[in-house]
Amino acid sequence: MRRQCELLWVHRSGLSYEPVGPHPEDLQLMRLIDEMYLRWPFYGSRRMAKTLRRQGYVVNRK
Repeated sequence: MRRQCELLWVHRSGLSYEPVGPHPEDLQLMRLIDEMYLRWPFYGSRRMAKTLRRQGYVVNRK
């Protein structure tokens, strides 16, 4: 395996990497942010975060 990776110029660590999908809570937050943006496109990140916090979500501006 090591020699094959050397010949192909591929790192061995890249062969065992399996990407992880997004967390269901993150998907729900993204959906909520999309809905808020469609309803209030003039809201900035601070106001969106404040609105989500009022709804009970633990979020920050980022």
